[in-house]
Amino acid sequence: MQVTNLTWHKQTVSKWDRHAQNGHRSCVLWFTGLSGSGKSTIANAVSHELFRQGIKEYVLDGDNIRHGLNKDLGFSNRDRTENIRRIGEVAKLFVESGTIVISAFISPIKTDREQVRALYPDGEFFEIFIDCPIEECERRDPKELYKKARRGEIKGFTGIDSPYERPEDPELTIASHEIRVEDAVATIIEFLQGKEIIPS
Repeated sequence: MQVTNLTWHKQTVSKWDRHAQNGHRSCVLWFTGLSGSGKSTIANAVSHELFRQGIKEYVLDGDNIRHGLNKDLGFSNRDRTENIRRIGEVAKLFVESGTIVISAFISPIKTDREQVRALYPDGEFFEIFIDCPIEECERRDPKELYKKARRGEIKGFTGIDSPYERPEDPELTIASHEIRVEDAVATIIEFLQGKEIIPS
């Protein structure tokens, strides 16, 4: 049930005020890709580089969020959609605070990602596809999730018995099986500079 007797309270300090104080703009870098593709590894490496440069940043990671905010959600299609919806709203709050949000979630369904994108004005949401063949993801299998899925111990596992809908037109594609993490970070930093999110 949706509550209707609410009024949005405008904050005295705006997002633009925070941009001016920080010396950079805010946005969401929405990493999507299969489990084991390298989303969290690259996200944290980008976070470290932005932090080193004095940029306000924060990583929202799929597993970490499910330990707290979304611990009441499972992996049904409905729960997965709600998981992504909540993350989109949380990321939006961070963007309003002047922070660059680095979001690392499988987010396998195209419509879920589109609904999150619709929360943001142009130039504040950037979909980054961490492209890695499932064969390589299975070879890495850092959490041994693919092995469990193949044995039938995990049902509805993305890429095995649940679909992953590849982004059709992401702002950036990183072929994580072909380049080093350092090169991926450099590509993303250059992208942010090109969009004038952060200074060159």
